Amino acid sequence: MRVRAITILILVLVALWIVWPANPGVHLGSFNLPLQAVRGLDLQGGLRVLLEADLPPGTAVGSDELQTARDIIESRVNALGVTEPVVQVAGARRILVELPGIEDTEQALEAIRATALLEFVDFSVLSPAQAVAMQDTTIQTDYGLDLAPAPTAAPGEAGPTPTAAAPVFHTVLTGADLESARVNQAQIGGFSVAIKLGPSGTAAFADYTSRHVNDILAIVLDKQIISMPSISQPILGGEAEISGDFTAEEANRLAVQLRYGALPIPLKVVESKSVGPTLGQDSLQRSQQAGVIGLLMVIAFMILYYRLPGLIASIALLIYAVLTFSLFKLIPVTLTLPGVAGFILSLGMAVDANVLIFERLREELRDGRTLIQAVDLGFGRAWPSIRDSNFSTLITCFILGWFGGTFGASIVLGFAVTLGLGVLVSMFTAIVVTRTLLHLVLDRVQQAEHPAWFGV
Repeated sequence: MRVRAITILILVLVALWIVWPANPGVHLGSFNLPLQAVRGLDLQGGLRVLLEADLPPGTAVGSDELQTARDIIESRVNALGVTEPVVQVAGARRILVELPGIEDTEQALEAIRATALLEFVDFSVLSPAQAVAMQDTTIQTDYGLDLAPAPTAAPGEAGPTPTAAAPVFHTVLTGADLESARVNQAQIGGFSVAIKLGPSGTAAFADYTSRHVNDILAIVLDKQIISMPSISQPILGGEAEISGDFTAEEANRLAVQLRYGALPIPLKVVESKSVGPTLGQDSLQRSQQAGVIGLLMVIAFMILYYRLPGLIASIALLIYAVLTFSLFKLIPVTLTLPGVAGFILSLGMAVDANVLIFERLREELRDGRTLIQAVDLGFGRAWPSIRDSNFSTLITCFILGWFGGTFGASIVLGFAVTLGLGVLVSMFTAIVVTRTLLHLVLDRVQQAEHPAWFGV
């Protein structure tokens, strides 16, 4: 019993250190464990976006394509510096994106939706003056050129006015040949994006630049010219720099788009919801108040109804709360409003086992058992009911978690995770912690001398 009590004490001390608000975390070399509570979108504000494959109805979307699109979007939002983003496939055609704490929602949406088709386009047929005149215009290239027939006039209507055919420029390389892209800051201010090509792109780029010294090579993103550098010398190493009038944010956005390439399928935004930080902070405060009130009400009931065993169970309940919240920070679990609701619900369920045990304890005392016998018999006979009820709840949590993860219902998933963890910890505190504390206290108490302490 003493070994068990010491083990529980150590666990509680470690859990208290983890839940300490000013905890600096663990930092050992490259190992970094911040031990901070992760708040979801509804508790700190942010952006929630639901994307859908922008394809004709009935067009099948491959699971591999959808998963690849999810991975690319996740890489993009991670590069934006978002803490604990949620990016998951929701059904057969949709992707759910949640970005807690994001401030620039337009930048985030642009990074998510952009196709980022990068092309190095041959402008050697243009003079410098002609090239400058095409700045900020949309051009046609022979990569992905739409060769759909021109529209025809309906009977009785005038036909389209003939126009000069727009020039079509040759694409030397595309973003598929790109190996990396990073932001560089010039010594005198301004930003640029340094790119590195893969082996095949390096060879093709070296061949082209060797034959077109002093010619213009346009750098085009989604058919928009973003830079028109002149080739001063052959570029043989596969490294180049996209320069222009970039701010830090613009350069970082461009690097993110180039680094993570085009999406395998077109996506459209079917729902976009922004939650302000003020609303999130208000939700957090109300959640904390609800948790404290719920905990105090349960403790008051246990002490008033079960007296001394109820007081011991209340101590075990506080230990349960500390252990559970420490797990939330250690895993970490993203806390949302439904997740907090699951945790508060588990507070009431945590004492459910104690209620069963203490009712059995009272019955044994009324039958004339000694206090120690009553405690052991109460735990032994209540265990089957505790086991069955908690395992049925865990099965429900598993089903809810599977549903939330499969269909992108993060609200359901957060509720299932916090409730499931709470049930597991409550079984430990009810069977191990409460029983240990009862023996430590009641082994030194004579029930016959203090019957009111037990409500008998």
